[in-house]
Amino acid sequence: MGRFAVNKATGEGRRQPSERPRRMVRRIIGAGVVCIIALGGLAVLVDTLAAMRAEHSFSRALLTSPRLTYDPEVTISGFPFTSHARAGEFGGAVITARGAAVDCPPVGGCHAEMGATLGSMAVPDGFEIQASDLIHTSSVAAYTRLDSVNLGRMLGILDLTVNTPAPADRPGGGGPGDGLLRRTSGVLLTGTVALAPLDLASDVPASASAYPGPTATVSVEVDLSVVDGRLQLTATDFYRGPEDHVEPGVADDQRDYVLSRFSTALPPMPMPWDIAPTGATSEGSDVLLTGEAGPRDLRPDEF
Repeated sequence: MGRFAVNKATGEGRRQPSERPRRMVRRIIGAGVVCIIALGGLAVLVDTLAAMRAEHSFSRALLTSPRLTYDPEVTISGFPFTSHARAGEFGGAVITARGAAVDCPPVGGCHAEMGATLGSMAVPDGFEIQASDLIHTSSVAAYTRLDSVNLGRMLGILDLTVNTPAPADRPGGGGPGDGLLRRTSGVLLTGTVALAPLDLASDVPASASAYPGPTATVSVEVDLSVVDGRLQLTATDFYRGPEDHVEPGVADDQRDYVLSRFSTALPPMPMPWDIAPTGATSEGSDVLLTGEAGPRDLRPDEF
């Protein structure tokens, strides 16, 4: 029952409405809000799990490519995922495959990272991508990345490091703070070159300390380009800029030879789906071959 109150001015009494119905309404509204939030969270969880499952199936399909040894990382864009998966259409995908085997004369056993960014794409089954599925994509941006260790093995240069220096009018080492992430000319390579008599045909030691012959450690400026689909390195001079480097303690009659060790065209490198490389650039301590293509039909097992 409601409480009974007396009006002091008139002396008349009136019954105040009970607070119990109001509390009940508030509880019902609160419970409804909690249910809506819980259902929304559950829907997001289900959508996320479906996306993870599809990305895993795409990764396993890509692994059937003979070029790959390890499961690639795959991210498929499109939210909510289940809606896109039902339609078989997504905003795109990013693929990163590490540890891909590449030719590495004269020693063998080199590895690279292969990756691709796909534009909007259509697949037969958005929930389960198979190795033989035909994936139609609006664009492909592909790359193959060599780190300094594998690049050094391919060049036969010991303890090689790669640096992307800032332009001459900027201090710093060319990192994000310098506004420079990539560079095609004036890339700084530092490494130890085996001097004559030279015998690295059978093996390139992991460290210069393991090479018994005479050596010279130098820093060289190198330009990167693509010639006939191959990564071309062209040494232009010894480096004497502001970044950390080694002064070229090389005899005059050895200078041309030492520079020539940093100038070569590497063997053809594999690219995702055989996209033709059109550019070469440094990125931090790595060197990349890059290429782009328009609309394509792709099979995961041909990555």
